[in-house]
Amino acid sequence: MAVGIFDSGLGGLTVFDAVAKRLPDVPLVYFGDNSHAPYGVRDAQDVYDLTTAAVERMWDEGCDLVILACNTASAAALRKMQERWVPTNKRVLGVLVPLIEALTERSWGDNSPPREVEVKHVALFATPATVASRAFQRELAFRAIGVDVEAQACGGVVDAIEDGDMILAEALVRSHVEALHRKMPSPQAAILGCTHYPLMHQAFQDALGPEVKVYSQADLVAESLADYLQRHPKMIGSGQQSKFLTTGDARKVSDRATQFLRRQIQFEVA
Repeated sequence: MAVGIFDSGLGGLTVFDAVAKRLPDVPLVYFGDNSHAPYGVRDAQDVYDLTTAAVERMWDEGCDLVILACNTASAAALRKMQERWVPTNKRVLGVLVPLIEALTERSWGDNSPPREVEVKHVALFATPATVASRAFQRELAFRAIGVDVEAQACGGVVDAIEDGDMILAEALVRSHVEALHRKMPSPQAAILGCTHYPLMHQAFQDALGPEVKVYSQADLVAESLADYLQRHPKMIGSGQQSKFLTTGDARKVSDRATQFLRRQIQFEVA
């Protein structure tokens, strides 16, 4: 009855942690493609090839449902995977949907025409690949009208977090927020469009100011997944064990993950 959670590196552990707290009885298999991280600087075909290989490995672990807890993979690969590759007895879901649900205050199953929403000026902070895909703007346009989205590619932030250099990560956040402000001086809301970024939530909030509502993904994804599994209980796969898999050096990744979540995490080679 396992559910898979995939990310290019350690950022998806923020989603893993939130899902584990929300669904404590569901075994979770986490897959980090650490040897190929970060995805945010790769082209779309490369992201697609790496993501499909990882998802197939998670299916082998009995995860019929896999969450792409990687915004780059969700933006650059998910639609193609769903349309051409995922078999009918499997599901692969992304992390953009819960954010858009929260921003537009309408559920994903609501297929009514786009309508105006309260928030008109939105800042999107994401990896270069996610920004280039324009997936967030495309999905938002299906549900809302009159929303101005200004995207800021946050180069270097993921690398700094993965390396454990939080001082550099904070400095980069401030720099990227300053760059965003030059394009959109007064955003009403900000989307942290990378699962690494919740670790920098306070840095983004401080740089943006208290009047800006900052949306990050982990809790939104966990709640959306709980709702999905309630509606589709058969999508919980046959796997019985929670585990952490990596394409990288298991010892090094385990040490960084332990620092990341502040509890002992043990990865094994995928």
